[in-house]
Amino acid sequence: MSRFFATGSDSESEESSSADEITPKAPGTNFKQSLLLSDDEEDTKRVVRSAKDKRFEELTNLIKTIRNAMKIRDMAKCLEEFEQLCRAFLKSKNIVDKEGVPPFYIRLLADLEDYLNQLWEDKEGKKKMNKNNAKALSTLRQKIRKYNRDYETEIAAYKENPQESADEEEEKEPGDSGSSSDSDAEEGEDGVSAKSFLKKKPEPSLEASKFLKSAKGSGDESSSTDDDEDEDWGSDTVDSGSESSDEGEGKRSSLALVFLKKAQESEKTSERKIVKKKKTKKKERLEEEAEEEGGEEVEGGWEKVKGGAPMVKEKPKMFAKGTEINTTVVVKKLNEILQARGKKGTDRAAQIELFHALAAIATENNLGQGIMVKIKFNIIASLYDYNPNLAAFMKPDMWKKCLECIDELLDILFEHNNIFIGENIAEDSENLAVSDQPFRVRGCILTLVERMDEEFTKIMQNTDPHSQEYVDNLKDEGRVCGIIDRLLNYMENKGSTEEICRIYLRRIMHTYYKFDYKAHRRSLGLQGESKSEQDQEESEGEDSAVIMDRLCKFIYAKDRTDRIRTCAILCHIYHHALHSRWYQARDLMLMSHLQDNIQHADPPVQILYNRTMVQLGICAFRQGMIKDAHNALLDIQSSGRAKELLGQGLLMRNMQERNAEQEKIEKRRQVPFHMHINLELLECVYLVSAMLLEIPYMAAHEFDARRRMISKQFHHQLRVGERQPLLGPPESMREHVVAASKAMKMGDWRTCHSFIINEKMNSKVWDLFPETQRVREMLVRKIQEESLRTYLFTYSSVYDSISMQTLSEMFELEIPTVHSIISKMIINEELMASLDQPTQTVVMHRTEPTSLQNMALQLAEKLGSLVENNERVFDLKQGIYGGYFNRDQKGGYQQKQSYQRDQKGGYQQKQGGYQGGYQRDQKGGYQQRQGGYQDGYQRDQKGGYQQKQGGYQGGYQGGYQGGYQGGYQRGGYRNQNQSNY
Repeated sequence: MSRFFATGSDSESEESSSADEITPKAPGTNFKQSLLLSDDEEDTKRVVRSAKDKRFEELTNLIKTIRNAMKIRDMAKCLEEFEQLCRAFLKSKNIVDKEGVPPFYIRLLADLEDYLNQLWEDKEGKKKMNKNNAKALSTLRQKIRKYNRDYETEIAAYKENPQESADEEEEKEPGDSGSSSDSDAEEGEDGVSAKSFLKKKPEPSLEASKFLKSAKGSGDESSSTDDDEDEDWGSDTVDSGSESSDEGEGKRSSLALVFLKKAQESEKTSERKIVKKKKTKKKERLEEEAEEEGGEEVEGGWEKVKGGAPMVKEKPKMFAKGTEINTTVVVKKLNEILQARGKKGTDRAAQIELFHALAAIATENNLGQGIMVKIKFNIIASLYDYNPNLAAFMKPDMWKKCLECIDELLDILFEHNNIFIGENIAEDSENLAVSDQPFRVRGCILTLVERMDEEFTKIMQNTDPHSQEYVDNLKDEGRVCGIIDRLLNYMENKGSTEEICRIYLRRIMHTYYKFDYKAHRRSLGLQGESKSEQDQEESEGEDSAVIMDRLCKFIYAKDRTDRIRTCAILCHIYHHALHSRWYQARDLMLMSHLQDNIQHADPPVQILYNRTMVQLGICAFRQGMIKDAHNALLDIQSSGRAKELLGQGLLMRNMQERNAEQEKIEKRRQVPFHMHINLELLECVYLVSAMLLEIPYMAAHEFDARRRMISKQFHHQLRVGERQPLLGPPESMREHVVAASKAMKMGDWRTCHSFIINEKMNSKVWDLFPETQRVREMLVRKIQEESLRTYLFTYSSVYDSISMQTLSEMFELEIPTVHSIISKMIINEELMASLDQPTQTVVMHRTEPTSLQNMALQLAEKLGSLVENNERVFDLKQGIYGGYFNRDQKGGYQQKQSYQRDQKGGYQQKQGGYQGGYQRDQKGGYQQRQGGYQDGYQRDQKGGYQQKQGGYQGGYQGGYQGGYQGGYQRGGYRNQNQSNY
């Protein structure tokens, strides 16, 4: 018999000898060697357990673990194994440097990156992940992106032609396995099959497409091949294990049996592949059905279109078959659904669907309107609860459903007068069944409508105001106002006084900021251009002013809460001011005394107050009340935070001043964009008002050291304009006002007018007013009048007299107007002049001090304050407190001896200037005696100011022994020559 068919004693001895060299190893590792070895190394003699085999075996096991974790979406496991894989690859650096990066490693990096990218884009999938997996996904995605930068060329080459790289590896596999009998022997001994080491067929986004259930064919193929290979791995190990056991028993008589077994195995594996393909197709079909169900639950999501007949999804069964549907059963089912409300894991969309299904069942079985109202209440409440976050706003489809449900609920309430609803009705006393008694349902329709109004505000706050979407959302305000009006009519019949006040305030809040153009046209006597417009105006209801008056007066009389009444008053004032009813708005503000205690109100009311004051100031400006306009706008504009105070945006601040939570709260208080007040218009009105007040005042008190500022912001803008090294034509609104101010300071009213009223300023500011032309005419008039006053203040010292006719021509004002302005200035003692009626001239009086005298006056005042400060410092050093004013027994401060110190102290004031200055006489008045300013500026009998006895006699000419001569005799500053100051 041939040695080939013998029992193989030699092979047994060979096995025993090789067993000493071979160390135990895990199944499924040997075959990798045949794939990874180059052609040169195949011919050379290799050691069975080389370092290369060990390292690549370790890498292969880790890669398999990662792929298993990818299948079950265990990101935490993926991250942990990937870190181990990186460390193992680092250990294999020497081998990799010699052999090159193994293809299976590059393949894993590419597949893992694609898989993570697709997971990251799957928003719904990310929401369903737990916290650990979501965190691990983010970390792993960053690590893999960073790690793959070192292998960009290899990954790119793999992605360009993944099929060829896989084919090359498959070509190596049969050659390596057939070239050496050692590999066959090892396969038989260790139970390792070649197929277990076959790499998965590479396709773009292989693993990711499988796990994310994409509709591509490549994903189906890859998933089926993966399952096949995993199945082959297990079956081969079982077969090879049984084979090794047969060998251990010594039953392996010939190698022919082994070859026969291989043939049988190939047949078995082909059969298994066919069965597995059927299983995987079935599994994919089930997964697609599950995905369809999940997709239908998500409102407004994308749906995958699939071929074949559509699958009809069965609705969840509410009641068991044969159950009698009555009110008690429906209420019980309703409570069951409500119990899941708010619990973790509850599907809110499914809950809403259950409520709708329950409502349909109640309607189908005619259970009455009471149970329908109860279900509608719960549907609306669940729609509000769909977004658990308070800051989140409702999605458009949910918002439409909410409006429809509230409309349906109001329809039921209007059609059936026998339904009573209220929060005070206990659940035990509800009557939902059809009977002779009226229906009684626990719930508050007013609360639902208020919440709807708040949701509408949140939608407007969170929409981009410059998009078409904002305009579309704003169209819903008509429906919101319609619902509020319907509820208002319902509450007037069935609601309490408090509820009526609440719904009235909601109606006011949607009316107060809107300008009533139709009422404005009617007040001007204008009619519609076409007959249809005239008919529409006649058919329309009452004006907004009448509605506001009726609603607000009801609240003033009936409301018991300060907040509703305060809001109503502010809205009423705002509406009056918006429609230029200045006196009504002003009187209502003064009578309400809101300015005294508004600081104790909550922030939304304070924002409303600020908006009202701003509107009041703009109204006063339109009416020509410049001083009132400036006073109303001063607080808002001087703060520099007008945007924030009006609730129209947040300023950038440090985190110390406002943390993230406070910022969220403040964002919820913001006013929607369509209710904003134009901040540029507001600032322009304020600066122009300040200019008309400040420039004449600055001209009148040019040399006054104690001159006060009327507007700090206006002065700041002037200083900014003066600091500019190069003055060009004005561009911004502020630059126009500064340029106009400089022109007015010179009395040039035409230049001032051209800077304030021009095309650029018209488009930015003045055209935004309802009565544009009237505002422009008022502005021109004010500029002319204030320029005239400024001119007289500035140049009065140049003129002996000036004709009113000349002034009238210069400033294009009527002579009576010029006469009125000059008369006021003389009466208020602003201008030292008199009017000559026959000649219509203004005669100037030389009573104003010259510039030298003004400077001397300022120096005298500064020296006086210096002396005062020195004496105070000296008193503090000597330990004497209250040197000037000693406390008398009655607790008042009495001024003694005209600031005289005793002989032991210093600075005795004797026989000189300011000697008897302002001593208190016996009658309680201040009498000026024996010294400086003796009879200066005494009023003569004719009413003019006449200077007598050489005014400033003792003040600046050594009056009575040399002014300041005796002052400071002791201790210094003595004037030895007794000369004049």
